[in-house]
Amino acid sequence: MKSNFFVPLAPRGLSTISPPPPWHYAGDFLIIDFWARPEAVAALLPDELQPDVKAEGHAQAYFIDWQFTGEHDELLDPARYQYREFFILVDALFQDKPVAFCPYIFVDNDAAIARGWTQGFPKRHGLIYQTRVFAVNGIASPKLVSGSRFGASASAAGQRIAQGTVTLEKAVTDAAALGSRPTVNLRHFPRLAAGQWERPAVHELVESVMDHFSVADAWMGKGELTLPVCQNEEIADLAPIRCGNGYRMSVSYSVTDLKTLVDHSFK
Repeated sequence: MKSNFFVPLAPRGLSTISPPPPWHYAGDFLIIDFWARPEAVAALLPDELQPDVKAEGHAQAYFIDWQFTGEHDELLDPARYQYREFFILVDALFQDKPVAFCPYIFVDNDAAIARGWTQGFPKRHGLIYQTRVFAVNGIASPKLVSGSRFGASASAAGQRIAQGTVTLEKAVTDAAALGSRPTVNLRHFPRLAAGQWERPAVHELVESVMDHFSVADAWMGKGELTLPVCQNEEIADLAPIRCGNGYRMSVSYSVTDLKTLVDHSFK
């Protein structure tokens, strides 16, 4: 029998928006390094984080085609547990330690939104697409070889908010060369009761914990990214001054835990 972790708290636990942990993920990633105005990056950081001056506004854009499963073969229900995602990580410091903070993230699946909010990712609904690789040979399936090009886009509320391309140049033989900062998020759940709006039920700075992290078929090359100006969106404030490397890889990991760094929740 399944158990309830999220709402709705149905009698048999079948209607819950997503199963309880452990959560297992596998996906194809397109990642683009870019540099935004440092003051635009600093403006996004919560009080507990400080700008990383040495990073000079460095950030990364991620486009991901995900497959998810819990402990009950959820991957056999792709309508509920396949999804696509776009997000940005900006460089920052926590107590002089380099970290990456997620100010914006969009996803096309409600179960992924629920799991994301639980982890502190500020997920919103969007539409995300990226070039896929298939095992069969054909013009419509680019290969993991030098010169292959991969595109991706994201939109929200009827507006395109991001578009990127990665042109492969060489395989990455040492995954450590990809570099990685711990991802830090802000878990925030407000109160609706009158007089309590400024006293959130949950307000925690947390660090993501990813178990059994694995990378395969990693390639790097040239990355290009645009973040168009859109009505009622602020993501374009991070419009790239310049872009750097682009990456294409497959990644898998599991989630069973979360590290709380600072807890400002009102009890």
